[in-house]
Amino acid sequence: MAIWRRNAKLDGLVHHSDRDSQYTSIRYSERLDDAGIAPSVGSVGDSYDNAMAETTIGLYKTELIYRKGPWRTPEQVELATLEWIDWWNNSRLHEAIDYVPPAEKEAMYYSENMSEKSKNLSEKTLETVGSKSL
Repeated sequence: MAIWRRNAKLDGLVHHSDRDSQYTSIRYSERLDDAGIAPSVGSVGDSYDNAMAETTIGLYKTELIYRKGPWRTPEQVELATLEWIDWWNNSRLHEAIDYVPPAEKEAMYYSENMSEKSKNLSEKTLETVGSKSL
């Protein structure tokens, strides 16, 4: 989804993951390469390997799964999860980035730091973020 949203190659981006089979498969590695993303796999037994992902999953469970349940169908969970992810990426105010939603901060970064092509992309992202606010 991140690649689709940006509609651009992501040269220089590093995707860090653990050693689970889906992250070490040939097809997955090829997809990263096609997008210009460098794979990075943590060392075995590294306790910090998935700390950020596990923290996010913990917040997801606490804020959505436990608070809004019980769930009657998997479809209810899927729809609620999509809504939560949209909120997490596009509306959540994040203290570490001056209480700005992550998508807006990313658009600001591209606007201030990238080439004309990237500026056009960030304006498109800002328009998307702005239209969701209405």
